[in-house]
Amino acid sequence: MTTFQPAAIRDALGTAQPVTRFAPSPTGYLHLGHVAHMIYVWGVAQAVGGKVLLRIEDHDRGRCRPEYEQAILEDIDWLGFEPANTVGPKSPYRQSDSDAVYHAALARLREDHQVYRCVCTRKEIAEHSPLGDGGERCYSGHCRNRDQPETTDHGLRVVIDPGEEPFTDAFLGEQMQHPSLQCGDLLLRDRHDQWTYQFAVTVDDMRHGINLIVRGEDLLASTGRQIRLAQMLGRAKPIAFAHHPLIKDVHGDKLSKKQSAPPVRDLRAQGQTPEEVLGQAAFQVGLLGEQRPIAPDESAHLVAG
Repeated sequence: MTTFQPAAIRDALGTAQPVTRFAPSPTGYLHLGHVAHMIYVWGVAQAVGGKVLLRIEDHDRGRCRPEYEQAILEDIDWLGFEPANTVGPKSPYRQSDSDAVYHAALARLREDHQVYRCVCTRKEIAEHSPLGDGGERCYSGHCRNRDQPETTDHGLRVVIDPGEEPFTDAFLGEQMQHPSLQCGDLLLRDRHDQWTYQFAVTVDDMRHGINLIVRGEDLLASTGRQIRLAQMLGRAKPIAFAHHPLIKDVHGDKLSKKQSAPPVRDLRAQGQTPEEVLGQAAFQVGLLGEQRPIAPDESAHLVAG
């Protein structure tokens, strides 16, 4: 099922106002895949009476660049999307400003759950950890009971107990995931002292009041483990999910920066209007039967069909 079902969001959230987020990483320039994602994020939010917050996910200090963030803010503004936490995208939330928040969340996990040091490299994990459900490496727990010494090159993991995590997706329907069989014990902080994506976004979504996650279907496998981690951190409020289709190339692969997808800024330089760029993205992701210019406020109509 890929048809949008707003009832799934209302059933999950009840009378609470839906709050979602657009959360790009400043590791490159926005391209049409990001534009399609924006159409879905704002479209779903508009369709269910929600709002969109802007967050810059710059936890990867080695790849993020200030010039990319500035370009992202300019592109969002140029395309006509307006986050609810700003008057124009001028004051986004940033993960790089949140180190103390993550340390506090880590301390909470340590109070009630087993957090342990892990010294495994990617090569070692490939050697001792099998492929889990979905084809990713499921960490074997190699360091769980080894009491690794506190060195400068260890990561931190939290034990993920067996158990199911069911949820209803507004695009994909009923889902059931088993985090302990998919990924095993979650890495919270890596061997380079950087917070991981799974941990940072879970903490951020809780503190920003995000109760609706709208993202590409390539991130579907992250959902069960983030639900479990949020529960471990004390999340009591319900959350809804909507994993949307992606723009793909002729080989069926997701459009990405690695494929040299043309940046929005290049399309701007070529003279394309925001409406033309939005229409191109909507067409390529399958929201339009033919390519035509569209305005940002058409997003809800396109997503809802």
